[in-house]
Amino acid sequence: MIHENPDWYPPFAAAFEAEGVDHEPWLLGRGVLDLDDEPPRGVYWSRMSASAHTRGNELAKDHTRSVLSWLEAHGRRVVGGRRVLELEMSKVDQLTALRAAGIEVPRTLAVVGREALLEAAATLPTPFISKHNQGGKGLGVALFESVAALAEHLADPRYQPPVDGITLLQEYLRAAEPRITRVEIVGGEVVYALTADTARGGFELCPADACAIDGGPSAPGLFALREDFDHPVLRQYLDFARRQGIEVAGFEFIETTDGRLVTYDINTNTNYNAEVEAAAPRSGPRQVARLLKRLIEEEAAR
Repeated sequence: MIHENPDWYPPFAAAFEAEGVDHEPWLLGRGVLDLDDEPPRGVYWSRMSASAHTRGNELAKDHTRSVLSWLEAHGRRVVGGRRVLELEMSKVDQLTALRAAGIEVPRTLAVVGREALLEAAATLPTPFISKHNQGGKGLGVALFESVAALAEHLADPRYQPPVDGITLLQEYLRAAEPRITRVEIVGGEVVYALTADTARGGFELCPADACAIDGGPSAPGLFALREDFDHPVLRQYLDFARRQGIEVAGFEFIETTDGRLVTYDINTNTNYNAEVEAAAPRSGPRQVARLLKRLIEEEAAR
């Protein structure tokens, strides 16, 4: 398992062991990659996160790009390969791909650098949202009631620019209920949908227990299973995932006051909440373990 955050590993290790899957963590962010070596046989699962830089792992992204290119060049079976990594790292990449697939996304301006931010913001209705193109956990997301408020934010010494220099300015989606929904997909199947309470959680809505270690919300009841959710968007997500080579992901959307269902994020390193898992008909990590076990068996039979 290729990753950069040991705090996220235990739930998956437990699922692997329960399903009898041999596993080994590969922590990226430093080290040597000998391009003349041949990768060991096996199945590789990349869980590199767009928020790695917020944990001091600034080099993990490009380290992963190098490793995945090396693995794929040698024909190794990779879950979450190079294309999927690029989707994880760029909301622009996500939104343009979703829009091309006919899935509704927020009205968005991608602004490179700081100089054009205020001018671009003036073209949007207020209020509006800003967020980092490479984000994670909702960090860096802010709501502004005016361009002047954005200008004040940018002038604040505590302002942190996006790590890749790209800021997204988006329409503010007014939710019919104070929640977002995440649809968890593994191996071409919907595992379940969960909701997150935006009235209490705001924009920082990472569901993993380990996010509490990173300073994220951990209040009981913030996340809940969305039972019996059935909507045509599920088929769109499954089709999109298949076309993009995504095998493990969480798709997030908001249902608006004017009746729209708007998808705004794809998490290809999706985490699973213990409370939701306890109520869900199937376990996300166990489904991942079963997928990887099947792939390992297929590779062994080749």
